[in-house]
Amino acid sequence: MALQHLFIIFFLFGFAKSQSIIHPFNHTDLQAAISDMRSKSYYGFAMLLQMLNGTSQPIRELTFLMPDDRELSSSNITADEIEDFLLSHSIPLPLYFNDLSHFPTGTLVPSGISSRMIRIHNRGRTDFFVNNAQIVTANVCLSSVIKCHGVDAIIEYD
Repeated sequence: MALQHLFIIFFLFGFAKSQSIIHPFNHTDLQAAISDMRSKSYYGFAMLLQMLNGTSQPIRELTFLMPDDRELSSSNITADEIEDFLLSHSIPLPLYFNDLSHFPTGTLVPSGISSRMIRIHNRGRTDFFVNNAQIVTANVCLSSVIKCHGVDAIIEYD
């Protein structure tokens, strides 16, 4: 089982490297992802991305795990914490839900912050968790290399 997890991690890093050569990130991708987020009513997360846009390093290809507006409104994110919040709610690879669904329960994948890992709890499409947050809306972002999925909670780390 540990060997399988090690293989998956190596696959992730190899996949990320090969994908970054094929699909360079640009701001058009970010705007397309934001538009997709808005179309599924993830206005708060889209707003956080727009606030960060232009004030930070360009966001690379990744998968966002987006809490809904109700969850975001109950959090205390300051302007100085936006980038860390967004990175802690991301995986540094563009993954559709079908890609995520191949990870067995217990798999650790890197978050956008190198010191934080996301643990997968995979019990099928309707019972799939990343740490404490359940994916409730899969494949929200489809118009760019950036992928995103809606989650029911702000992701917590140990």
